[in-house]
Amino acid sequence: MEIGKELNNGCLTLKVEGRLDTNTSPELEAEMKLDGVTEVVFDFSNLEYISSAGLRLLMTAQKAMMACGGQMKVAHPNAMVRGVFDMTGMSSIFTIV
Repeated sequence: MEIGKELNNGCLTLKVEGRLDTNTSPELEAEMKLDGVTEVVFDFSNLEYISSAGLRLLMTAQKAMMACGGQMKVAHPNAMVRGVFDMTGMSSIFTIV
C-alpha cells in the first residue's frame, strides 16, 4: 500500500493506493494525525481492496471527526470498494463523493 498525505487549511487528504486490510491498516492509522484537522478526506481512486479492518479504521476516523465537529469524506471509491460499503451499510454512514 502507498499513502500520499496532504494537509491544507485544516483538511487532511490521504490518498490510498493498493489494499487496505489487516496487514496495511496500521500503516494508514499511523498517518492519521488528526490534531488540528477539521476535515479528513480518504481518496480511494486507486484503492483496489478494503477489508473489515479498513472499514473499522474509517469508522474510527468518522467518530473522531464527529467528536470535534469536523467531517470525513471518502472520495472516488471504485465499484468494488463502493460495493463493500453498500453491502455493509457503510454507504449510509460515510459521505462519499
